[in-house]
Amino acid sequence: MLGGSVSRAISHHFRDCDLHFHFTLTYCTFQTFHLSSPRPLKPCLPDTAITQKHSRVSSNFRCFGTPSKPPGEIPLLFDCFSQQEDEREILSDGTSPVAGGVVALGKFDALHIGHRELAIQASKAGPPFLLSFVGMDKVLGWEPRAPIVAKCDRKRVLSSWVPYCCNTVPEEFQVEFSSVRHLSPRQFVEKLSQELRVRGVVAGENYRFGYKAAGDALELVKLCEEYGMEAYIIKSVMDKNRCSADMNFVTNSKEKGQVSSTRVREAFAVGDMSYVSELLGRPHRLILMATDQERFSSDQHKISAPRSCTLNLAPKEGLYEKCSLLLDQENVVQCRVVIDSKFVHIETDYGGLSDIFGSQNLQFLHIEFGDSCT
Repeated sequence: MLGGSVSRAISHHFRDCDLHFHFTLTYCTFQTFHLSSPRPLKPCLPDTAITQKHSRVSSNFRCFGTPSKPPGEIPLLFDCFSQQEDEREILSDGTSPVAGGVVALGKFDALHIGHRELAIQASKAGPPFLLSFVGMDKVLGWEPRAPIVAKCDRKRVLSSWVPYCCNTVPEEFQVEFSSVRHLSPRQFVEKLSQELRVRGVVAGENYRFGYKAAGDALELVKLCEEYGMEAYIIKSVMDKNRCSADMNFVTNSKEKGQVSSTRVREAFAVGDMSYVSELLGRPHRLILMATDQERFSSDQHKISAPRSCTLNLAPKEGLYEKCSLLLDQENVVQCRVVIDSKFVHIETDYGGLSDIFGSQNLQFLHIEFGDSCT
C-alpha cells in the first residue's frame, strides 16, 4: 500500500497522466427545453421559441462545435477532469467558485451523453458548472465501487465537450453531501442562491432534490423563480438503440429507457464495449497506475498489469479486440486486451513494445476500448 501522503502523491501524478486533444469546430444544432421566465443569459442564438405557461421550449440552438446527429441518433465524443480538494464549497477568501455561473445538477460519475446535454444547456445560459455531491457512499453506507471515469481523466473528457458547449470547458464543483443531506427543497435552492450565488440551474426532467428527494423539477423551477434564478429543465436523453431487456436490467421503476450511469454499468457487466461507447459518446478509457508494490511487466508483444492498478471501472473478464494503448501523445499502439481475475494483459503484434515501455519507465497506462464485445 502507499503511504499516508497517497492522495497528494496521486494528485501530482494525475496531472502527468492527462493526454490532450485538439478539436475541429463545425456547425451544430441542439434541442433544449427552458423553463421559467427568461433573462438575457447569453444563449447561443435560438432559431425558434414557443412560449407556454410557466415554460419556454426552445429548439435548434446554434453554436459552433461537432455536428449533432439527427433525432434518434447519438452523437459520439469523449471527456475528462482532475478535482482538487480546495475546489469544494466556499474558497478561503469567502467567494464562491460558481458565483455567476449556471450549474447542472446530477450525479456525474459516467459523464455520459445525458450529462453532456446538461452541460450543453448550461453553456448556453452562462459559465457552465457540473455540481455534484461527494461523500454520499459514506453517509448512506453504500459499498465503494470503481468510478466509470478515472479522476485524473475527467478533465480530458470535459475538455472534449468544448465543441458542444459553445467553445467552453465545463468545470466541476463538489459539495459535501453531509452538508446538504437534511436540507429541504427550499433550503437547498436558498443555498444555491445566497451562499453559492449561482446565476441559474439546469436539471433533467426526472431530477429530485431535497431531504428524502421531496422536490421535483417543477418545484425546482418555482423555487428558482422565487430566488431570482433561471431554471432550465431538459428532457431525458433516451437510449433509442437498445431495449433495457436486452441488457437484462433488474426491474427498476426509475429505468424508463433513458441513458443513465446504471445502464452504462450494466453494459460493462456484460462486456459490450460498443454499447458503452454509444452511451458515453466516446470510447471508454481504462487507466492503470503502477506503484512501488504493484508494477507493470512486459515483453516484446505484451504488457501485464495487476487489476489492483486500475483507477476506474474495467469491463468483465474476457478478450477485447480493436483496442488502443496510449503510451503518450505520439505513441498509440493497436492492441487487444485480455482481462482475467488478477491481471489486465495488453497484447499487440508490434514487436518493440518492451523497448518503448522500458525507455519511458511508464507509471500510467491508458487503454481505449474499441467497438467490440467479449
